[in-house]
Amino acid sequence: MIARTLALSVVVLLLVGGCGLFSSRPGPDQVADDFLAKLAAGDVDGAAGVTDDPAGAKELLDEVRGVLKPAALRTTVQQVRSAGESSTADATAELAWDLGDGHAWTYQTRFDLRREDEDWKVHWAPSVVHPKLAAEQTLGLAEVRPEPAPVLDRDGAALLAPEQVVSVLLNAQEAGDVPAVAAALSAALSPIDAAITRESITRGVAGVPAGQVYQVAALRDADYQTVKPAIYDLPGVRFTSQTTLLAPSRTFGSQVLPAIRGHVEEEIEGRAGVRVHTVGAAGDEVETLHERQPEPARAVKTVLSRAVQTAAEDALEPVPQAAMLVALSASTGDVLAVAQNAPADAEGPVALTGQYPPGSTFKVVSAAAAIGTGRATADTPLPCPGRTTIDGRRIVPNDRDFDKGTIPLRSAFAFSCNTTFAELAAGMAPDALTKAADSFGLGVDYEIPAITTITGSVPPATDVVERAEDGFGQGKVLASPFGMAVVAATAASGAVPVPTLIEGRETKADHSPTPPAPAVLEPLRAMMREVVDYGSAPQLKPYGDVRGKTGTAQFGDGVNSHGWFVGYRGDVAFATLVVGANSSGPAVEATARFLAALG
Repeated sequence: MIARTLALSVVVLLLVGGCGLFSSRPGPDQVADDFLAKLAAGDVDGAAGVTDDPAGAKELLDEVRGVLKPAALRTTVQQVRSAGESSTADATAELAWDLGDGHAWTYQTRFDLRREDEDWKVHWAPSVVHPKLAAEQTLGLAEVRPEPAPVLDRDGAALLAPEQVVSVLLNAQEAGDVPAVAAALSAALSPIDAAITRESITRGVAGVPAGQVYQVAALRDADYQTVKPAIYDLPGVRFTSQTTLLAPSRTFGSQVLPAIRGHVEEEIEGRAGVRVHTVGAAGDEVETLHERQPEPARAVKTVLSRAVQTAAEDALEPVPQAAMLVALSASTGDVLAVAQNAPADAEGPVALTGQYPPGSTFKVVSAAAAIGTGRATADTPLPCPGRTTIDGRRIVPNDRDFDKGTIPLRSAFAFSCNTTFAELAAGMAPDALTKAADSFGLGVDYEIPAITTITGSVPPATDVVERAEDGFGQGKVLASPFGMAVVAATAASGAVPVPTLIEGRETKADHSPTPPAPAVLEPLRAMMREVVDYGSAPQLKPYGDVRGKTGTAQFGDGVNSHGWFVGYRGDVAFATLVVGANSSGPAVEATARFLAALG
């Protein structure tokens, strides 16, 4: 009895074991799930191995993943249908591709499964990937970029706007006679850009690796259309185009707009769209499967003024020497214009960072120091001899040794008496001018988003002669046009400005100086008006209530000098510098053109 029971138990175990062995083969639903799971995980080899054409499946799946470059893929088996003991089944599934940057592509696909030698396989066809993907086709993906958003001035006028740019390319191998083609290109393009010559083109072509093209020029579409008849059919010359942000002209805002564009580049790009499409055997696009439109970015608004920038650039254009003009809103510190002419551009962003002796324009600071420390009032009589000797060591002259005798401080300021201000500064404390300059913002370090600026430097002077030289803007005093525009804005508004360039971007300052007291600024402003009324800048009388100070500043061996005018009219504070002008006259004349253009 015990033996029969044991035997029966063995038979039952064998039967149970046999049933488990036969049921271990995966059914169609499991195979479909396995295939999609491997596909989602990026296991192309594994997914292809579950199909009845591993080689064909791997080739297409590799291509698809290479094209789409998915950040992720989520797959869901929705239904697997089979009839009884049938050797076929069909599955429906959802594929959700994450194409990156928030782009998703979700769709339903269908595929067959077949049983071969008791094993179920996914019956391979391109339609497994997408229902509309046919034999000998693959997928293509195109990024659809929006036009970059414009950069606007304070009034909404475009400073940088999207425009088509055509690149002119030269392939030396296709050109044949490169010098001849270069000559034809330079003849057409040099009127647009004088730097493009036959020699520059042949030199450029020689400098690129064999088989690569040389970019001869990047032209605004309007310029390209004027030269197209002359260059379009030249051998080896090819063209590409793209949309980019451009200023109103090649030189407009040359030292500020490129910096702004670089600072906001990612912000103005917007969000790219995508388009997924089928690609035929010949590489042609067949049908769009998925498309998401691009989303343009919002325009970036600056505090620059296109009108003020234009006026400043036009005012400097006739000047043969390097010339600069910076204009600020006195009340807000907004940067209205940063202008340089071509000779200045060759030296870099000198309007913002160049360090020059400010000459007699620094008498704005020296006069404030004298009044603020009680050494003089605007009406205090002071000597203005043609020459004076400081500490028995340094002879300080006036321009052409003019001698005004004894006159009030305000007149010494208007006539720009170096001798008067040298004597005043010599009697001040070593750091008196340093403190006064700081109260006008000269020496403050600003961090302005997009641009780098240096206002200037006025170190304390323990040596009496050096202090006297500092008093009329020589010695070790240095300033940029930007820094002197800050000085003018402080004089105009009574507060040291915090300059800004782009709306919504905060400027940081290394410290917040205390501005000069109203009791100092009130007489100083009247003195700055007398410079125009009867002093050294009468050319500016026709242009309204202009207040300021002229200046010449020796540099190098002292033979040559820079010319300055620093001042304000209404809320527009500015500094104009002409390098090596040997007189303040060219700076005053440029300022007159600037103010006339503003109206």
